[in-house]
Amino acid sequence: MEKLLAAGFIREVEYPKWLANVVVVPKKERKWQVCVDYTNLNDACPKDSFSLLRIDQIVDSTARHEMLSFLDAFFGYHQIPMALDDEEKTAFITPHKLYCYKVIPFGLKNAGATYQKLMTKIFKPLIGNIIEVYIDNIVVKSKTQSEHAHHLQEVFQLLRRYGIKLNPTKCAFGISSGKFLGFMVTQRGIEVNPDQIKAVASAPAPKNKKDLQHLTGKFVALGRFIARFTNKLRSFFLALKEANATGWTKSCQNAFKEIKCYLAQPPILSSPQPGKRLYLYLTVSDWVVNAILFCSLSHKEQRPVYFISKAMADVETRYSRMEQTALALRTAAHKLRPYFQAHPIIVLTNQILRSVLHKPDISGRMLKWAIELSEYGIKYHPRLSLKGQVMADFIAEVPQPPILGTESSKTGWWTLHVDGAS
Repeated sequence: MEKLLAAGFIREVEYPKWLANVVVVPKKERKWQVCVDYTNLNDACPKDSFSLLRIDQIVDSTARHEMLSFLDAFFGYHQIPMALDDEEKTAFITPHKLYCYKVIPFGLKNAGATYQKLMTKIFKPLIGNIIEVYIDNIVVKSKTQSEHAHHLQEVFQLLRRYGIKLNPTKCAFGISSGKFLGFMVTQRGIEVNPDQIKAVASAPAPKNKKDLQHLTGKFVALGRFIARFTNKLRSFFLALKEANATGWTKSCQNAFKEIKCYLAQPPILSSPQPGKRLYLYLTVSDWVVNAILFCSLSHKEQRPVYFISKAMADVETRYSRMEQTALALRTAAHKLRPYFQAHPIIVLTNQILRSVLHKPDISGRMLKWAIELSEYGIKYHPRLSLKGQVMADFIAEVPQPPILGTESSKTGWWTLHVDGAS
């Protein structure tokens, strides 16, 4: 409390109408942080409608730059003053006195939206060009080293103008790669955060369902990088559904080893250039729809942008193969909507998908999906050969059952006798 008082972040208060409790929560590296529980105040506050940008979009626009600088604001929220009439609403109790915040505290429902709104206003001329901002995460990006110093100068001028202070211990200047919003952004593209790979590689086998859920969550966070993700984790999902099981089976152990091997050399994802043509490859198995969005860097090089994988509902497993292919396309369009809106999309499929979706007598769910997909102007081309091991791994589809004609030739033909009656 003494540090907060000395910094001018809080003040004493008497007889407030709102009062919250102080709680202690664990942090990384076995540290603890004192926080205020504003649950009741948040329930009474209307939600700020200011929307945050998608992390995928910000990460895509940051990768493939030669020079990066990562900036971190010093107690970012605490640099925004509270309205005088609202200060006492943030009151909290301590063993000695009552205090309230004079600045925006951590834990308020609209704190993130308010801070993002301020950062967007401050850096509006630069966002998307030389800087990307996600709440208190700021990255300055440059195509060349020579222009990076000039870009930093522009950013610092705005920081000084608005009195925003940085934390020097958490800033990094003039580097070629770094961790940003849970990813590793480099000049080559988007890579898996090494901390996430380390956490998975060192994770012990789960002892119960809770541990299995925790491990599954770690893999889900890496889903963008894992081809046919749901297929690989099928044993995990089945184990979680079983009512009276410990949660870990031999098939789970085999799947665990397989994904560990896969993540030992994870793919490098590409960040597509604005307006550049993207390709979508769809595959369907008995219970999963998969898709890969990729771009063609050259005639001989293709680079994945995003892997999509989704388990079908029970009713969806009974769709025809054509309907399941359309479902895969619809799933990809929903998940990757920003890409579909900003880029020409070409679907590579040997199914007559375009003809079916454009039939004048189409009805039911296919008609609904056709209307949803019509806004994107999707084009359809026959399947091409995919280049690269990552792409080849994706199209290794589930083996098809043997053709009935081949089996019947071994057992002989059946003869049907009729008497001619209608």
